[in-house]
Amino acid sequence: MRSNRATVRASVSMAATLPMIVGALALGIPAAHAAGGPARDVLKGSKPLWATATADRGATSDSAQVKARVYLAGRDAAGLAAYAKAVSDPASPLYGEYLSAKKAQARFGATKAQVAAVRSWLKSAGLTVTAVTPRYVAVSGDVAAAERAFGTQLHNFAKGSKTYRAPARTASVPAALDGAVLTVTGLDNAPHKAHHDDQLPPPDAVFRNSGPFSSYYGSNTATTLPDAYGGKIPYAVRGYNGGQLRAAYGAGTYTGKDVRIAITDAYASPTIALDAATYAKKNGDAAWKTGRLHQVLPKNYTKTEECGAAGWYGEETLDVEAAHAVAPAADITYVGAASCYDDDLLDSLGRIVDNHLADIVSNSWGDIEANQTPDLAAAYDQVFQLGAVQGIGFYFSSGDDGDQVAASGTKQVDTPANSAWVTAVGGTSLAVGKDEKYLWETGWGTRKASLSADGKSWDNFPGTFTSGAGGGTSRTVPQPYYQKGIVPKSLATANNAAGNRVVPDIAAIADPNTGFLVGQTQTFPDGSEQYSEYRIGGTSLAAPVIAAVQALAQEARGGKPLGFANPAIYAKYGKKGVFHDVTDDPTGSGLAVARVDFANGYDAADGLLTSARVLGADSSLSAVKGYDDVTGVGSPANGYVQSFRR
Repeated sequence: MRSNRATVRASVSMAATLPMIVGALALGIPAAHAAGGPARDVLKGSKPLWATATADRGATSDSAQVKARVYLAGRDAAGLAAYAKAVSDPASPLYGEYLSAKKAQARFGATKAQVAAVRSWLKSAGLTVTAVTPRYVAVSGDVAAAERAFGTQLHNFAKGSKTYRAPARTASVPAALDGAVLTVTGLDNAPHKAHHDDQLPPPDAVFRNSGPFSSYYGSNTATTLPDAYGGKIPYAVRGYNGGQLRAAYGAGTYTGKDVRIAITDAYASPTIALDAATYAKKNGDAAWKTGRLHQVLPKNYTKTEECGAAGWYGEETLDVEAAHAVAPAADITYVGAASCYDDDLLDSLGRIVDNHLADIVSNSWGDIEANQTPDLAAAYDQVFQLGAVQGIGFYFSSGDDGDQVAASGTKQVDTPANSAWVTAVGGTSLAVGKDEKYLWETGWGTRKASLSADGKSWDNFPGTFTSGAGGGTSRTVPQPYYQKGIVPKSLATANNAAGNRVVPDIAAIADPNTGFLVGQTQTFPDGSEQYSEYRIGGTSLAAPVIAAVQALAQEARGGKPLGFANPAIYAKYGKKGVFHDVTDDPTGSGLAVARVDFANGYDAADGLLTSARVLGADSSLSAVKGYDDVTGVGSPANGYVQSFRR
């Protein structure tokens, strides 16, 4: 289950260069001067790639309204990137020397003079300042005022079957601002929103799984169903619980005590506290202690219909219950966004950083990289870097559509998981056996073959691709230093001879056919609202699981925050017992489970649907020995949490 910014841009899905080099944040920093008139500094990436001459449909009306955000570069953007790298790198003498939120703002944030200068310039152009935060100045006004402010014309451009407004040339700001502006967003009005890729129908209407089930992997064999791969296959599990996941990923006696985890999604479930408490009691998790679950919410919600607000309740429920199941003593704060749009999601992330609400942040949403614009990429990276200097690490699900070809028509990765400043979490199919014994994992990739009409075979076995962990090589983000020498050259150079960022970094359980049991209040056909449980998956499960494992690791480290964890994760690669090296064929023969579903998603009134779900078949992506673009360095093994002990 992963929130989607694209169906309504989470899950949860930008086209410029985001270099991961000391002292460089290339996007949005004013550079070349525009010719003619007073000197102006160009805001690189402010004109989207789809705004081409052939797509130009003419000038936008001067009276049309614009809402924009001018992101502030701060007093030392290059220094921010350099310090974020230094405190995150175990090889650096500054490793772990984090700053408080107040000191980070004082050292790298915008000065009062810079904010005043930006406000004055915007107002002089005829725009109205509607909000000022430590990271941006929000404005509104008509197109004519926006054109005066940003030194460009706004035109209408065809994008697919629709038409959107965008700058006809790259926006610029007065050079007299002396680099105070990082970038501007909102000049184009194409949707910039996230999606959560649920592996279920929206949870506002009840969804339930039909049996038979296995209680652990392989406990119940489908003896009456056809063979697959030369033998009988087990029924899918009912849904793993916290004890099984803790055992699989080496939790030991650690519980995440005194560690703070934040979870971001859009909107907020009105029944989360009751659902989480009920689920923990019914499934053997530690009871929630008073004050351990918090919500930080906006004053108002917007775009509730466009974003499918109720569909996000299940995302929050999964994230909260999975994190608690693995790290039952951790303090969890849910930070809800006002909508699924990037500006609102950025506000949620910024709220965490500005107030240091947590050390570990789980984010189960994203969009495809092709929908990412350089201005938004710059804004996101600035938040991630400000978090890094404070010891805050961000974890993003890698997506649920494999290489994205089937879903978008183009092989690509998801964003913000593509950022070089976050930990991208891929997905696996997990087999936990009797007595909570870890058996194996495959890279998550599912093919579905339905039971034939006569019940004697599986149609077109192994079937067609349905879903799988996102991954691959970015087209826009250069290879970060921590991936060099570990990520195979063939992957790094797939889109660029110089090498680009490859996703993911690490992985955990995601396959809904070997998924997690979740409990949520849902609306039943008679209109009543009742608590019920169902199995769920997606990299939206993997992200909070890894976030919770990181909480255990932080506890093992004596409570010292792990911060931006990628440099440390890659530094541990290859060490014995730290990672499960996940491959698509761990047993040497094909793997599949039998699954029986209610045709209507609720009961047997409309019949049952029986299928074989093949494991380890992720579109064109493959989980192989060593690093791969499905599971990264692998999943946490028994030695992972222990490896952080001080």
